[in-house]
Amino acid sequence: MADTPRRVLVTGAAGRLGRATLALLAELGVEATALDREPTDADRAVVGDAGDPATVRRALAGVEAVLHFAAIPAPTLGTPAEVYCGNTRATFVVLEEAGRFGVPRVALASSLSVTGMPWAAKPLHPAYLPIDERLPLQNEDPYGLSKEADEATGAMMARRFGMAVVALRYPLLGGPGDKFDDTAARYADDPGSGAAELWTYLDDRDAARAAWLAVTAPLTGYHAVFVTAPDTLAPQPTEELLDRFHPDVERRRRFEGREAPIDLTAAESLLGFRARHLFAAAAR
Repeated sequence: MADTPRRVLVTGAAGRLGRATLALLAELGVEATALDREPTDADRAVVGDAGDPATVRRALAGVEAVLHFAAIPAPTLGTPAEVYCGNTRATFVVLEEAGRFGVPRVALASSLSVTGMPWAAKPLHPAYLPIDERLPLQNEDPYGLSKEADEATGAMMARRFGMAVVALRYPLLGGPGDKFDDTAARYADDPGSGAAELWTYLDDRDAARAAWLAVTAPLTGYHAVFVTAPDTLAPQPTEELLDRFHPDVERRRRFEGREAPIDLTAAESLLGFRARHLFAAAAR
């Protein structure tokens, strides 16, 4: 691994991923600065907006890596302008100020929604399966577009400041007894409801660990990386689901059992990441 950061800034620290990450940093003995509009339980907390340069500069004091999660997490949680402009402004400000502070490592939360499929008004299909980081994007919603812009910002900032930036393309996040149970039950009864997300998921604890690896693994430059569990939340075999809901998409290999139709090579080769917390779906 690269040098371990002694203090990490976590933006969006009061959110689901932020809370899981603060817990992981505490477990690892790494000091954390938490930035959020809401107060958070961290050894140093800054209350404010990640899109405000002065607030971000205050939060960056003594920081050696940034985990940027602050965002409106769905296009339904604000107007299109609020979602797109708010998300992209926060990402630009956080990375710009981090670069000016000389912070060498940044991980930012992108999303499977960057593909354009999850929030599309009509069913969309990927160009091929398994999807990977070279997949053509099809955004037609403000949230997915904000993630596409965030990734472009990450790539630019890596060139601008020479920092290492990783955009983590997360799927649905949750945990046992949480939204995974309800989502798995819905997929069992209505498997088509998960087709746009390719039935993928990731446990919060694994999502936090992927973010930590993104700022400690030995890499340089900019990278976008899908990080998901290797299986799906659906009880049906993946091949059966693809036959029904993505029948005309080029399949570059077969999928065993409930295998997620995402190529996870980059997550493993670049970050050394494999999900540890898998959901046991009941067979139907």
